[in-house]
Amino acid sequence: MPSVRRCTRRQIVVALLIACAPSVPAQQYANTPDAARGEAMGDGERTVTVRAHYYEQFDADYNLDVPAEGFGGWKTTDLELNLERTAVVVMHAWDCGTYEEFPGWWHRVEYIPRSYEICRTVFPELLDAVRHSPLRLFHVVGGGDYYKDLPGYLHAVELAGEPPEPPEQVESDPVLDRLRAFKTEIQQHNMEDTRRGFAVVDFPPEARPLDDEGVAENAEQLLALCREAGVNHLIYTGFAINWCLLLSPGGMHDMSRHGIMCSTIREATTAVENRETAREELAKEIALWRVAIAFGYVFNLDDFVAALARID
Repeated sequence: MPSVRRCTRRQIVVALLIACAPSVPAQQYANTPDAARGEAMGDGERTVTVRAHYYEQFDADYNLDVPAEGFGGWKTTDLELNLERTAVVVMHAWDCGTYEEFPGWWHRVEYIPRSYEICRTVFPELLDAVRHSPLRLFHVVGGGDYYKDLPGYLHAVELAGEPPEPPEQVESDPVLDRLRAFKTEIQQHNMEDTRRGFAVVDFPPEARPLDDEGVAENAEQLLALCREAGVNHLIYTGFAINWCLLLSPGGMHDMSRHGIMCSTIREATTAVENRETAREELAKEIALWRVAIAFGYVFNLDDFVAALARID
């Protein structure tokens, strides 16, 4: 499959070692007649057909040295998006300054250069296509005060109302305190430079919200925006697919608990990589697989933009 890179043997082995849920049963849509795709729905709602990628997490073949190599792997099919109930999300798109300004921050966050390249080469085309389509565009923010005066944020705060109480905490003990203290100590490396950077963090120019676009800093605000707009499918872009987009406030885990499908666009995100994964960006590959298994679908940029261009 040329548009989605096939998993290497190493990736399949890693996938086998990670506990996983059953695959999303997307194949049932593959046989939908073409005449039924892209038609107007009730109450003025319309759909558009988009090439989507999903993953067949079956069947492990125990006649093989590595049973997971029997999985079907990545597949594609044409699926519908409801234009009235789908929104694209740009999450944690940050202007982190330059290496010369905040070298310690860049030493901690190795994906910053990749995020800048995505902002420069992907976001202009993608966000322009979304803004000229019926899809909504939301922004999920955090890490500073750079968004606090935006109309879209003030509106989300008003919609969401009072924030919920923080989760109940278990009682600590001296051992747990020492474990946490050590973790805090080892994380202090370059932290002061990181704090300086977050104090002046801002939107990159390519991802700055327009006045009529919703801006949320947590799940409650994003859910309020979704309810107001009738959105039940969020397509996430931004940084990073295996970190904030999954688990930060307003990420996929939060929103899927409310019944919202969460998908992503391959070229519009990157991952937090480590020493062992960075060369091949294996952490991104595993995260895309996880999205396809547990949350929604993976779209390619060209397919997504082309689908929006077909809308009357």
